[in-house]
Amino acid sequence: MNNPIIIDGKAIAAEIREEVRLEVERLKERGITPCLAVILAGENPASLSYVKAKKKALAQAGMEGRDIRLPETVSEGELLSLIAALNADNKVHGILVQLPLPAHINQLSVINAPDPRKDVDCFHPHSVGMLFLGQPVFVPCTPKGVVVLLERYNIPVSGKNVVVVGRSNIVGKPLSVLFSQRDLNATVTLCHTGTADLPLHTRQADILVAAVGKPGFIRGDMVKTGAAVIDVGINRVPDGSEKGYHIVGDVNFDEVAPVAAWITPVPGGVGPMTIAMLMRNVLEAAKRHNLVSH
Repeated sequence: MNNPIIIDGKAIAAEIREEVRLEVERLKERGITPCLAVILAGENPASLSYVKAKKKALAQAGMEGRDIRLPETVSEGELLSLIAALNADNKVHGILVQLPLPAHINQLSVINAPDPRKDVDCFHPHSVGMLFLGQPVFVPCTPKGVVVLLERYNIPVSGKNVVVVGRSNIVGKPLSVLFSQRDLNATVTLCHTGTADLPLHTRQADILVAAVGKPGFIRGDMVKTGAAVIDVGINRVPDGSEKGYHIVGDVNFDEVAPVAAWITPVPGGVGPMTIAMLMRNVLEAAKRHNLVSH
């Protein structure tokens, strides 16, 4: 039986967060404290959990976190006015509006509101356009986390066949753009719910990225022997535990691991990298704002 290398995203994320912390220390010596404003409207349990994790990571990195909680009933106008005030605040370097938003608020209007220079999540159309042109303002956190995991495990990308399953604006689309650019130089296939004979495509992948949001969707017979398998999925599966659920990925780990050469676990794979990349983006925003070149 094949013994794949388990890609330890938790360890790599810890390394990156320590690198960021050391850079933040040097910025503070110059009187600069990177600051991220996180806006949460409503009481979505998953969003509350994400915001708590971001707040903890900011504190560990020595950054300032502005935790702005708004009621579910906040109006779109109030939210846009708040973002405009944060755009004008020179002490705020990054703005993150936690999605999803309450149903009565136009999500696109809010995504358009932050200054692109503070759009550390890379959701603004300007940010997305610059990414497509190969001149990113910021690189989206989860896609960048996937790329960094491959880099740090010395998994070859240039000239390889990369198959991304899932076409979300947050992961699948930007990741396919990143992989196809000259510095990574991969041949990319973007698959989705409309793809005919999906296994035909996934079995061609030297690097297979699952970001489809379906528990255990990628099975062993869908994977090429010796592939690198990156599982972006975070799915809550109900069970009889105290929490009432456990977390699984989009990959059937037990079936795929014997086939793969590298594989990310869930949890502990891509998930921790997302927040680590967010910290790096906030640091970069602060450096650019203060014209710090190193």
